[in-house]
Amino acid sequence: MIFDVHSHAWRYPQHFNDDFRQQARRARAGVEVDLTVEYDAYRAEAPEQVRTVVFGGKARLSGVWVDDQYVADYVAQHPDTLVGFLSVDPTQEGWQDELRDSHERLGLQGIKLLSMYAGFRPDDKLLDPLWSYAQARNLPVLLHTGTTFVAQAPLECTLPRHLDAVAIRFPDVKIILAHLGHPYEGECVAVIRKHPNLFADVSALHYRPFQLYHSLMLVQEYGVWDKVLFGTDYPFTTVNASIDGIRNLNTMLEGTNLPRLDPKQIEAMIHRDSFRLLGLE
Repeated sequence: MIFDVHSHAWRYPQHFNDDFRQQARRARAGVEVDLTVEYDAYRAEAPEQVRTVVFGGKARLSGVWVDDQYVADYVAQHPDTLVGFLSVDPTQEGWQDELRDSHERLGLQGIKLLSMYAGFRPDDKLLDPLWSYAQARNLPVLLHTGTTFVAQAPLECTLPRHLDAVAIRFPDVKIILAHLGHPYEGECVAVIRKHPNLFADVSALHYRPFQLYHSLMLVQEYGVWDKVLFGTDYPFTTVNASIDGIRNLNTMLEGTNLPRLDPKQIEAMIHRDSFRLLGLE
């Protein structure tokens, strides 16, 4: 069984404004990336047994807005394999009502935050009601951490170090730092090592193989392989491409004396039961 903790549900381009779409050309050398999400296409590029976390995202500052009802409807078509997360933008009025409604009425089982894209820091006291709600109801929270192509999205809001303060105040919330915090992997590793309920995912990293090798070597040297979860970031990449990319990281080291990533730990990460760790079973 494969557990993908990072996949998207949205309608492209309707859920994005024109500014976001134009800036997204920087992600792939000036070409607009096709961000169409189709579950059949996802399944076609995945092993037979895969369960998946899906979410939309809300960030008014950057021009992304996917209503949680859309995510709930997407999940309802494949409830045996999909688990839906809600999203809120705490800079907008009514976000606390949306949080409760999407969990209690729509049945979404976790929270996705786009702190950098929306322009808020996750350790801001403004978010204490969210962290309290998640802690009381055992809802895991996944945050985008790391780089972006959106000019108005402050990098300060995405730094992994800010989750240290959150975990100190709310130690029972299970938090996933997406993308291993790249390019701030050192911060990410330091934070997840420190807190029992903090994890990171490896989504959308395999197509930068040398960077990912260094990132996972940090994971290995700090002894936190057990805190790293598999994820894809579909539709940016697929399950099979992600697995192949991760498994082949050591091959580029042939002919060198560079240390190798532990292949047993790589396989354990790929097959880790993230749903059990996150309380989603």
